[in-house]
Amino acid sequence: MGRWPPVWNLLRFLVTTPTTPRVIPMSLEDLFCDVDEFCQVFLPAWHRQLLTEGTRQRRRASRLTLSEIMTILIYFHQSQYRNFKAFYLLQVCPHCRGEFPNLLSYNRFVALIPTALMPLCIYLHTRRGEDTGIAFIDATSLVVCHNRRIHSHQVFKQVARRGKTSMGWFYGFKLHLVVNDRGELLAFPHYPR
Repeated sequence: MGRWPPVWNLLRFLVTTPTTPRVIPMSLEDLFCDVDEFCQVFLPAWHRQLLTEGTRQRRRASRLTLSEIMTILIYFHQSQYRNFKAFYLLQVCPHCRGEFPNLLSYNRFVALIPTALMPLCIYLHTRRGEDTGIAFIDATSLVVCHNRRIHSHQVFKQVARRGKTSMGWFYGFKLHLVVNDRGELLAFPHYPR
């Protein structure tokens, strides 16, 4: 049995072929088609289930569709980049204009990420691997901002919380990953601390 992959490799969205245990990442086009098919089924059902406060809610469409946002986020985890800003500005903007003709500025894209969190989690849960009887679990903190900037942080203000790991305090989320012996995701609950 090979060496256990680090947490960074577990965050990548991977698809396995049924005949071999080798992991093969999806191409950008295949990934977008898969995400878009999911969004076409999921979004109408989700909007029917949303509760309102009795007032009309604006659903102003963004230049990027939800499936494009989700595709870029998943594509980031398939890439070798560790920094999303560098990935977006150095990979997506110059090289993916043909695939995403209505790209937004980096700041606007980051502001739209919270709108994709729930659909992205549900999408990834629908693409889980099969339970083989052997599972590995690991946890990591998803730091939203430095502790000194908590009071001025705006993007995840409603959902992020303070938490503690063996490395100290952080502000953000706690992500637990469960994978089988083939590296397929089985579960990935995330908590606000």
